[in-house]
Amino acid sequence: MKRRLRRCLPGALGLVIVLILGVLMLPAGPSQAEIDRLAARFHFDSSPLSTEQWSGTPLRKVMPHLERVSAWISAIGSGVSLYDIDGDGLPNDICLVDSRFNSATVEPAPGTGDRYPKMTLAPAGLPYSADTTAPISCAAGDVNEDGLTDLIVSYYGRSPVLFLRQPGVALGSPDAFVARDLVSPPQIWNTDAVNIADLDGDGHADILVGNFFPDGAPLLDTTRKDDPGIYMNDGFSHATNGGHKHVFLWQGATGGNDPTVTFHEIENVFSDEVSGGWTFAAGTQDLNGDGLPEVYFANDFGKDNLLVNHSTPGHLRFDLVRGRRTFTTPKSKVLGMDSFKGMGVDFADLNGDGWPDIIVSNITSNYAFHESNEAYLSTGDIDELSRGVAPYTDGSEQLGLSQSGWGWDIKAGDFDNSGQPEIVQAVGFVRGETNRWPQLQEFTLATDPLLRNPAFWPEFGPGADLSGHEQNAFFVRAGDGRFVNINSELNLPQPGISHGLALGDVDHDGRLDFAVANQWAPSYLMHNTAPHVGQYLGLQLRMPATNGPGTVPAIGASIRVTRPDGKSLVSQVYPAGGHHSVSAPESMFGLGDSAAPVVAEIRWRDTTGTRHTSATTLAPGWHTLLLTPDGQATEAEK
Repeated sequence: MKRRLRRCLPGALGLVIVLILGVLMLPAGPSQAEIDRLAARFHFDSSPLSTEQWSGTPLRKVMPHLERVSAWISAIGSGVSLYDIDGDGLPNDICLVDSRFNSATVEPAPGTGDRYPKMTLAPAGLPYSADTTAPISCAAGDVNEDGLTDLIVSYYGRSPVLFLRQPGVALGSPDAFVARDLVSPPQIWNTDAVNIADLDGDGHADILVGNFFPDGAPLLDTTRKDDPGIYMNDGFSHATNGGHKHVFLWQGATGGNDPTVTFHEIENVFSDEVSGGWTFAAGTQDLNGDGLPEVYFANDFGKDNLLVNHSTPGHLRFDLVRGRRTFTTPKSKVLGMDSFKGMGVDFADLNGDGWPDIIVSNITSNYAFHESNEAYLSTGDIDELSRGVAPYTDGSEQLGLSQSGWGWDIKAGDFDNSGQPEIVQAVGFVRGETNRWPQLQEFTLATDPLLRNPAFWPEFGPGADLSGHEQNAFFVRAGDGRFVNINSELNLPQPGISHGLALGDVDHDGRLDFAVANQWAPSYLMHNTAPHVGQYLGLQLRMPATNGPGTVPAIGASIRVTRPDGKSLVSQVYPAGGHHSVSAPESMFGLGDSAAPVVAEIRWRDTTGTRHTSATTLAPGWHTLLLTPDGQATEAEK
């Protein structure tokens, strides 16, 4: 026995040394005094987006085949858009998907006046059953280019519906929107990701749809018999049997009474591996400066996908790229090789090199799926994208962003105009009384054929809890460059699980606000009332409408602002990225203490597909710039 102990002693001693060194190498956390100092820079007044009382059960009725996982399926379905829907020039309108009432509604943001009555988006004249269909998200944008804001509502149980704004009809009226099917005849889809972007470079915004559960799966139809074709994910780290990706290219549109828009679906755009990922979020961003947006799919149960865009008008082509792994890099920390649970995605320049970095939500709950959020930082070698390599390294641990909880939507924005972005994240999954994490952890060790069959899943039904009491995250950068989560110090309300986040300066007071969509609980607007914020430049970039007298947001435009201190700030107008939510199509740049004018370089593509660049000097404050086909960026008349 002693001899055996002596043989084991060196190994045990080595393990102890490694553990001690690991603890010693952990970065020291900030003191409470430092956390309080950071939190003092921010303050938000919260207002509920709906004051209606609800006393229902936080469960959807599902087909009998899926009753064991009813709480799992019921955890999806809340989203928000913060947009200018009534045309008053401010992003002070809300399109809210509320799981409690199985509804998608439009209303003024709290505190902005009773400008019109709250209205429900009902797809009048289209096939629709509230018993088998649930709204999931509401994406705002002008899809028929008539100068009026339209809405795209996605569902579990059917393909998305386009709600086209009727000119001359007041919001609140049942005739304010005309409902049109994106797919005719409508299909049984279960859609979690909707993105609006000009994918082929023809100057018109296209629609990208990512479905989560398999196409054709009637999840909410209680009359359907058990169907072996209705299945769950075929793995927790590499599942590719989910719903499909669908790309719709803009073909034409009309304005006026009875508006129309035509999209053409392009099939077989992506490989089977990409198309079958269980996608919760789709982000678009021009990562190499060629004017075409790359696409990032955040996939649950497996690898995320980054696709480089090589499309030309009418012809789509995307190449899948992956990061480069080194000897010291864990596989799941390499872009495109991860086995994590991608839930949300956004873009921000975190390392100050002038190129967008990529931030991704994952499940990072303690004593559970202790995975990692990701902050893919650009190396600056953008040409590698054309060689099949994603030039990014994960910096989430060094930046203090790796851990938060069961993450969903994630958004970056400068809430105090310091010139440094903060990061907000929606967190949580199922709120109940009985912790089901032990059963889920055990189940993830099962073989993949068992995972596909919902009959073998643990019972996630009434009362189940999975990360149900975790809190949202609000990350602020400290003086040492690391981010600190100060959400607890801000005392923001969180009556339930949060899913969607939408950013925008609702009243254009120079303070960035945000809305939070909660699942089975009231959603909130967080109105920024910070006592001391820096100077700022706010830009609304507009282009002439093609089917009406107004203007449309310049989706896809990029801006580089050079501050007097020489620091460059970058932004792109892709408001529809992420999980279930759409931010205002505006850009805000924090200027710190300087009130001096700044130079803004703007790049955009007009409706003929021609690219333009214009530089203009602007004083701090809000500006609306009209981007014209002759390449000019001029101040619009108030």
